[in-house]
Amino acid sequence: MREGLVNFRGIKEGIYICIKEGEFQQIKRELEKKLVESIDFFGGANLLGIKGENITEDEIDELLEMIRTKFKLHISEDGLPSHLDEKPYKGIYEGMTKFINSTIRSGQVIEYDGNIVIIGDVNPGALIKAKGNIIILGTLRGVAHAGIDGNYKAIVAAYDLQPTQLRIANIIGRQPDGDIITSGLPEVAKIYDGEVLIEPYLPRK
Repeated sequence: MREGLVNFRGIKEGIYICIKEGEFQQIKRELEKKLVESIDFFGGANLLGIKGENITEDEIDELLEMIRTKFKLHISEDGLPSHLDEKPYKGIYEGMTKFINSTIRSGQVIEYDGNIVIIGDVNPGALIKAKGNIIILGTLRGVAHAGIDGNYKAIVAAYDLQPTQLRIANIIGRQPDGDIITSGLPEVAKIYDGEVLIEPYLPRK
């Protein structure tokens, strides 16, 4: 492939997408064009992630989301096999975290620029909003919106997930049909293939 702002570098474990410094929308268009031209090849390749000069985390996230949703390709970052790429808690990073040691009652609004950890329940009518992740050491029955600035890697986790509404970035989780059946395990909500997926959190042994 010709050299440009977007190039592909192969190693033994798979292929990295390498981004040179440039205007982001041009980078995005070039990546999309090259993927369209080579989709048959990349459909069977192990994509390891994106590396670049002077590209922000938000821009990388936007490119990864386009790859996953438009081209249905999996990114196996850090050399992990594709089927391990979307494990719960993959992508949690340290950062500013607000800890709240109380139950959040109806009408209360909690908002923070980083992660929020609530040691207690979130009652119906309460709203939790975070730019990062939302972790509830109790039952979530209110509204939770993680990744409010467009962070698709954000997650919502709780001992018992029964939200009135659950949202990550701009994607709203669909309410299940019928009664909610709890798993008896802590649960994690994350984005997978453009949808909010809720699954039990099973710690790795």
